[in-house]
Amino acid sequence: MAYHIGAARTHSPRSFQTFFSNVRSQWNCNPETSTQRFLHSCPEAFIQNMLKFRRDKSTEQVEQALNQCGFDLNDHLVLDVLRRHRSDWRPAHMFFNWASKTTGYAPSYHVYNEILNILGKAKRFQELHQVFDEMSKRKELVNEAVFGTLLRRFVGAHKVEEAIELFHKRKEFGLELDSEAFRTLLMWLCRYKHVEDAETLFHDKVNEFGGDIRMWNVILNGWCVLGNVHEAKRLWRDIVASKCKPDLFTYATFIKALTKKGKLGTALRLFHGMWEKGCKPDVVICNCIIDALCFKKRIPEALEVFDGMKERGCEPNVGTYNSLIKYMCKIRRMGKVYELVGEMERRKGCCLPSVVTYCYLLKSLKEPGEVPGVLERMGRNGCSMNDDNGVKKTWEEMERNGWGPDRRSYTIVIHEHFDKGRVKDAMRYFGEMTSKGMVPEPRTEKLVISVNDQVKGRMGKQGGIEGETSSF
Repeated sequence: MAYHIGAARTHSPRSFQTFFSNVRSQWNCNPETSTQRFLHSCPEAFIQNMLKFRRDKSTEQVEQALNQCGFDLNDHLVLDVLRRHRSDWRPAHMFFNWASKTTGYAPSYHVYNEILNILGKAKRFQELHQVFDEMSKRKELVNEAVFGTLLRRFVGAHKVEEAIELFHKRKEFGLELDSEAFRTLLMWLCRYKHVEDAETLFHDKVNEFGGDIRMWNVILNGWCVLGNVHEAKRLWRDIVASKCKPDLFTYATFIKALTKKGKLGTALRLFHGMWEKGCKPDVVICNCIIDALCFKKRIPEALEVFDGMKERGCEPNVGTYNSLIKYMCKIRRMGKVYELVGEMERRKGCCLPSVVTYCYLLKSLKEPGEVPGVLERMGRNGCSMNDDNGVKKTWEEMERNGWGPDRRSYTIVIHEHFDKGRVKDAMRYFGEMTSKGMVPEPRTEKLVISVNDQVKGRMGKQGGIEGETSSF
């Protein structure tokens, strides 16, 4: 089949000499002019390479080389260079120090924020303090973004006391010491698993910053993410006993944690209690309950929740349907499965079947002849066959299990890939089909002949690349 490149052309040493002499002539045989052209074309890449190849040089040598470049520094250039070294703090710090000392250039808070983030990520706190002390001389540069970066990096390195100390210095930089800033501190503490420290700090400062439900939610989510349901239950009781009223996020966080730990009974009591208290569960909470019930093989109860949410005005989404379809495919209730798929197709919008939906259907098939129907249904609903999703894996799994696709299945997949511009994938499936002795449909044969003609045309223009064509 005409879909490969022939042997590469060989070159003699003389041809390489001719090539390089042509290059030199195009660059006017002037190294300085050539270098200058490259510098102006992409200074960020030039600086990156220069720093890379001078890693072992002293700071003075690197700065001398940078001075000779003659760049006009601006924030865009400096930020780009720093971002190219986000995982390599040393050249980033060296370049920043040189740039900040350059006459006529003063780094903005964006540049300072970037270098602080790089140093903090690398846990180079001595250098970070030096940069921040220098930045603090221009207090107008220290804003919420910079403070957020510093808090995140201190807490991420488990420097909790330093993070709290920094938080209390906000007023020195003209920033409000308010409840929103305090909640951000709690969030970063919980994000990096310092939930106990966050809760202690919360109770110590509750009179100063108040204790609204959003702060409670941050702590509750922290315990739930850690998987500590015992502490989450304790905190839930504290929330109920407080002046705050649990909101949707509170319920969603706690119910999800309970279902993940198999505490379905408690989760169901909370769920039903929400309806009774007039706190209407959203689709996220309903999906969590439905999935947990299906996992426990309590399908009838899951369907009751599904019907109840529709009756009470909580519209399902594709995740709701997929949870039901996944488990009903396993127990072979295919009549109900296709009823739900049909309902998804009628509702459209956020309920339209996804690739996940069709993967469940394909995995549940027993006969190869059923495959084309599912694939055609995918096409009607605009769900493409993409190698980045589970459809390809399902296809391969069917082949391993001896449910090999037939000619119709291959035809659908070949034309789907070709329509999406994935010619190589289309030709690969065509090769598989013909290797199994299947005769392609006339329209598929015409498609492949057209592709081969295009490939031969390109090869002819290149003139040194050989191609071969195979007959059907």
